[in-house]
Amino acid sequence: MTRRTLPHAGLLLLAAALPAPARAEEPSKRPNVLLILADDLGYGDPGCFNPKSRTPMPNVDRLAAEGMRFTDAHAAGAVCVPSRYGLLTGRYPFRNTGTRDPNRGPLIEPGRVTIASLLREHGYVTAMIGKWHLGFEGGVAFDYGKPLRGGPVDHGFATFFGQHASLDIPPYFLIDNDRAVEAATRTIEANHTPGWRPVQGAFWRAGAIAPHFKHEEVLPAYTRKAVEFLEARGKATDGKPFFLYLAFTAPHTPWLPRPAFRGAGKAGLYGEFVADLDEAVGQVLTALKKSGLADDTLVIFTSDNGPMWYPADVEKYGHDAAGGLRGMKGDAWEGGHRMPFLVRWPGKVRAGATIAETICFTDVLATFAGLVGARLPDEAGEDSFSILPLLLEEKSDRPPRPVTISESSRGVLAVRSGDWKFIPMLGSGGFSTPARVEPKPGEPVGQLYNLADDPGETKNLYADRPEVVKRLTDLLEKARKDGRTAPR
Repeated sequence: MTRRTLPHAGLLLLAAALPAPARAEEPSKRPNVLLILADDLGYGDPGCFNPKSRTPMPNVDRLAAEGMRFTDAHAAGAVCVPSRYGLLTGRYPFRNTGTRDPNRGPLIEPGRVTIASLLREHGYVTAMIGKWHLGFEGGVAFDYGKPLRGGPVDHGFATFFGQHASLDIPPYFLIDNDRAVEAATRTIEANHTPGWRPVQGAFWRAGAIAPHFKHEEVLPAYTRKAVEFLEARGKATDGKPFFLYLAFTAPHTPWLPRPAFRGAGKAGLYGEFVADLDEAVGQVLTALKKSGLADDTLVIFTSDNGPMWYPADVEKYGHDAAGGLRGMKGDAWEGGHRMPFLVRWPGKVRAGATIAETICFTDVLATFAGLVGARLPDEAGEDSFSILPLLLEEKSDRPPRPVTISESSRGVLAVRSGDWKFIPMLGSGGFSTPARVEPKPGEPVGQLYNLADDPGETKNLYADRPEVVKRLTDLLEKARKDGRTAPR
């Protein structure tokens, strides 16, 4: 493993109402970018991160062999919404003082730069396929006869085909750019799978649904749309690079593997659906290769947050979807937000490389800015550090990331600096029980772990290392006060 200093490529504001920022010299050839985001896939699901995995993912494992594996990559949030906000904006979600509930409205502020608006400004053909979950104007009170504003096409994506939220959250309908493909005029009852917890298995909530919407057809539809996009770009003659953000809905509930994947792996219905997801990834990568674009494309594969996988599931199936990390989706513990993160870039990224440096989803924005040679102003990407020198394994004198902050489902901020991790309360802060523990007199009031010695967060050193607690507390307060962690 290598441990390297994490550099900084700057910050960016590219609001549509403002003139374009000054640019550095453009690279002679800008790569295409394919960003594949799984939904609720755990750190321990791909075999390249967990040799004991019982969920087969040969296509993802092959991607790891052909590219670079990051072993300490973190989502900005341990659930869908804050994770995606951080990924797209380069900003910690706790900084968002506007709408934080996609059921009420858009989370991304008008004019705020996103990874899509950045690349589009620099000549990329931008497209999104899949799950948005960052809100539309009017929240979920959709007027199906009017344009749906505040979504992907208003934040840098030239085209969008997908859904407003998770596949278990109504109303269930598809969106083409800013229009509903079909109005959700019917209703569907809630669905559950015997033998699993209510929020596992083929689970979805009751609510409105479009007449021709079928949950089991969504993953194949997004795969097909991605393949069609890549085929079209392979035939394009405009000379423009592309950015495709493919936000799959799997293996988030409902777990609906196609018949061909029944019996795949040894983790029950979940393992079968993970195998189905891996096949979808394989189809997309195959289409990229057949289009003749693979050698000129930077591919990123990761997941938005940890798995919905309980200790009882680990015991029953012998599969640890969190790969030895503590907790699961929603938690401030590592299982909630440490994610598999792979990058393949032929001729640039060394095949089979492993990087142990701490990175965050917020770093994608500054990294893409480095790709296109952008000079970046101060008002965006407040928490974004470029990992481009890490990808290229270049030496750099840039300052390292001083702090990494991940938000749990209950708004608890896990603070990381170097090997130390601080959680300012007791309990998971999320979906694992107990979510919160009231300290008894004389007991620690928070959690402190040295992840180099204790990656499973088993030994709380809060009472033993008060100076570290103070340092990380001060770092959190400084991050709040300064409004940023990345230097100007």
